[in-house]
Amino acid sequence: MSQPTLPPTPRRAPDAGRPAVPTARYDYVVVGGGTAGSVIASRLTEDPGTTVAVIEGGPSDVDRPEVLTLRRWLGLLGGELDYDYPTTPQPRGNSHIRHSRARVLGGCSSHNTLISFKPLPGDWDEWAEAGAEGWDAAAMDPYFDRLRNNIVPVHEKDRNAIARDFVTAAQEATGVPRVEGFNRRPFDEGVGFFDLAYHPEDNKRSSASVAYLHPFLDRPNLHLMLETWAFRLELDGDRATRVRVRTADGAELLVEAGREVVVCAGAVDTPRLLLHSGIGPAADLRNLGIPVVHDLPGVGENLLDHPESVIVWETDGPIPENSAMDSDAGLFVRRDPDSRGPDLMFHFYQIPFTDNPERIGYQKPEHGVSMTPNIPKPRSRGRLYLTSADPDVKPALDFRYFTDEEDYDGRTLVDGIRIAREIARTEPLAGWLKREVCPGPDVTSDEELSAYARQVAHTVYHPAGTCRMGAADDPLAVVDPHLRIRGLAGIRIADASVFPTMPAVNPMIGVLMVGEKCAELLAADLRTGAGAVAGAETDADAGAAVPAGEGLLRGRAPGAGLLGVGSAEGGDA
Repeated sequence: MSQPTLPPTPRRAPDAGRPAVPTARYDYVVVGGGTAGSVIASRLTEDPGTTVAVIEGGPSDVDRPEVLTLRRWLGLLGGELDYDYPTTPQPRGNSHIRHSRARVLGGCSSHNTLISFKPLPGDWDEWAEAGAEGWDAAAMDPYFDRLRNNIVPVHEKDRNAIARDFVTAAQEATGVPRVEGFNRRPFDEGVGFFDLAYHPEDNKRSSASVAYLHPFLDRPNLHLMLETWAFRLELDGDRATRVRVRTADGAELLVEAGREVVVCAGAVDTPRLLLHSGIGPAADLRNLGIPVVHDLPGVGENLLDHPESVIVWETDGPIPENSAMDSDAGLFVRRDPDSRGPDLMFHFYQIPFTDNPERIGYQKPEHGVSMTPNIPKPRSRGRLYLTSADPDVKPALDFRYFTDEEDYDGRTLVDGIRIAREIARTEPLAGWLKREVCPGPDVTSDEELSAYARQVAHTVYHPAGTCRMGAADDPLAVVDPHLRIRGLAGIRIADASVFPTMPAVNPMIGVLMVGEKCAELLAADLRTGAGAVAGAETDADAGAAVPAGEGLLRGRAPGAGLLGVGSAEGGDA
């Protein structure tokens, strides 16, 4: 990775009313070195004449085995590389859910289980029908083939005996087909081992940073500003031109974009950054004393997630130790034949996953397994909002879990528990299981199962939708189908926040594909001159920057409350 270089005469930003701060200038400024940001920075710097700065709130993942080793993912949750966002009180759900957002290069693809599903055709077509013209399945399918990640089914050596027996029992109990390679063709139902973005020979991640940045860290036009926090976007008129950041040593710096700013901070920190920049619902901003720069009502609305519950069994003895990441297999069911795809999913955990059940009195068995019924197409919608004008204060995440009028989400979990019990009674899995620990065999009625399932529900870290893409006549659309923020110039968003609706599958691959498409859109605008500022420098010298201490590339975080961006895309996978 290249060190910023000192220009002959440091430029100062024309920032009336504030002390002058050093300004670093690049062609493109990518806010967030996470899943999509890594893709975009890599693709843009394929042109040696294009300079790109990546502002990433966390450290590098290079030479960090606790990050790069896939099976160590559980140890990252709640640790120093996790922003760990709380959830607001949930009257019908679990108010104690913590939303892990990764604080490290590669974002959540450096933090999650790397379960890798190409979004199903119905997922993309649903986006197009919601106003995202050009994002239908036929248009999006080619981007999957461009991905640099090593996406392969769980290797034979990592398929332990109980996971194999889960697959056999689930097929027998539900009648769905066994799938070998979920990305080979679209599916409505199926059970099998997942595809993962990993290297089976050494269990190393093929994350966005590993695949898209590590091979190119010596590019002189790629500037990684690590441990650096973006806390405000600055505009000239209606054009975004600069990002105000704070380095690890506390120094402020303006990072200027000669062509465009691309915000890739994820479904939490992207709307958070916009709101602190005065871009969002005007009334909410005024109530907090934030000057309104651009009234955009949809910022923070349409908060989506994949909630799931959990059933735990004690096993007669230890689980076989071989595994890729302890949740290697899963099941998809389509209960409604009119559904475009699966409407119930299960992860099979080869561990007793009891964090939330323990909180209400259940005890973790010494040896056990779990099934997690998951809602692929949840109907509840939440909202992200600020409670303070202080960027140090985390935003409020109100997912409004299980609040859809028909209780579709709650009923899905009840169906899931019943199906999981059928699988557990079916050989060869049944022979491994000693007893159902939670909710326990005495919990049988729909009302009891629903209450339990909602009380112990958790997230698989898939927040999305908070800056949704849509048509020009959609009053809550934040970006257009070219990912440009409505009413502004020189700025786009490319991360899970632009999702109009939730894909039925784990969203990481969808985020990577958003990154690939965004890079293509930027390149197309560059060819036509649509993205350039009149008179802007576009040669390599425009990427020179004023050093602001070691915080540009490494160092300790000045505070987890600041906008450590580039960490929130893709969820658990």
